[in-house]
Amino acid sequence: MIIPWQQIAPETLDNLIESFVLREGTDYGEQERSLAQKVADVKRQLKQGDAVLVWSELHETVNIMPRTQFKG
Repeated sequence: MIIPWQQIAPETLDNLIESFVLREGTDYGEQERSLAQKVADVKRQLKQGDAVLVWSELHETVNIMPRTQFKG
């Protein structure tokens, strides 16, 4: 189930994004990006609709994924 990011308290949203970024361990190439930059990138993707917050009832977790990968 998609959770509208606009309905999440700003501090909670930041914490969700930070947790996601830290567990993803994404390689950003030769130039390393700060945690704040990575969080800002994910937040921008949510605002643009390229990424979505997804609640998993099975695992009782929230995840962030590209909209194109969500098979609700």
